[in-house]
Amino acid sequence: MSRDLKSAQRWIVKIGSSLLTNNGQGLDLQAIEAWVKQILVLRRNNTEIVLVSSGAVAAGMERLGWQTRPHALHQLQAAASVGQAALIQVYESFLQQGGIHGSQVLLTHEDLRDRQRYLNARATLRTLLEVGVVPIINENDAIANAEIRFGDNDTLAAMVANLLEADLLVILTDQAGLYDHDPRHHPEARLLTEVEAGDPELLRIAGGAGTALGSGGMLTKVRAASRAAQSGAATLVAPGHAENVLLRLWAGEALGTCFRPGLAKLAARKRWLAGHLRPTGTLWLDAGAARVLREKGSSLLPIGITAAEGGFRRGDLVRCVDQENQEVARGLVNFTRDEVLLRLGKSSEALRALFGDVDEIEIIHRDNLVLGNAPD
Repeated sequence: MSRDLKSAQRWIVKIGSSLLTNNGQGLDLQAIEAWVKQILVLRRNNTEIVLVSSGAVAAGMERLGWQTRPHALHQLQAAASVGQAALIQVYESFLQQGGIHGSQVLLTHEDLRDRQRYLNARATLRTLLEVGVVPIINENDAIANAEIRFGDNDTLAAMVANLLEADLLVILTDQAGLYDHDPRHHPEARLLTEVEAGDPELLRIAGGAGTALGSGGMLTKVRAASRAAQSGAATLVAPGHAENVLLRLWAGEALGTCFRPGLAKLAARKRWLAGHLRPTGTLWLDAGAARVLREKGSSLLPIGITAAEGGFRRGDLVRCVDQENQEVARGLVNFTRDEVLLRLGKSSEALRALFGDVDEIEIIHRDNLVLGNAPD
């Protein structure tokens, strides 16, 4: 793929703890200020930025006067709670120098696995981007029920890329990128400048037994790139301390490792719909609606639906079948079953008469619809 990223409108930028802190002893304010200045330039050039930021535990340890990272989960959670306030305060102070506000969004992986919470998170983040705010996301470590781990935010950043259908995931790290061997033990190691996300060989390279790259977190980055590619996002793993790294990437400089997605964004999203979710309901279509979906792949409107089955909620995956119970398509529904039943067979004009001007007329938007003959 081209390294000219000026057409990539929505970036997820993940910054890890090793970059954000002074050897784990508090926040590196100079480094954070440099990244924020670059983000402000990107924002002025109409690039949306979502930050996924580690560093809360280290910042909390500094505020609490702890010299050694604790092992007990409740102490890690306490440090994260204190440090999160410090982290956001620092980001906000630098962002405001450019007239931009930041916002704190704390998520757990469960928030992105539960469909309703997933939709709520997506709506909130989209609104923040629409009003010009830079969302700053971290895992909600203060209530996490699993051990806090460095590198876990790589996965979270990829899930946010899926959530927001981002164009690009940038993972800033303390390494130059992915090498074909561990460069600390193999001086001849070669930096891999461009690879394909999901290539199983990359997992061996990044996480082979006894390699420092795997234990240092490169394995989670390779896996994150593979996950981000599921929604069509490219991933760049780049050296975070390189001067003006974000602006140089934006200009097309070949820094770090580029993980190409195997599919274009829309095709990747439809493959995800077809293969990664289980239908929770069924919509029965009349002959006209079934024909329009098969021939044109249009959005599904209420007028063509004759019945709705199952306890589905807004955002769930449902099957669309014809009168012979042959699956025509499947997609993410915009309404609950009860709301669909109120709309069955009604034209757009009738819906406006009943509900007034509404943003969503379609029961399933065509971007969230995959036909029965979609690619495997």
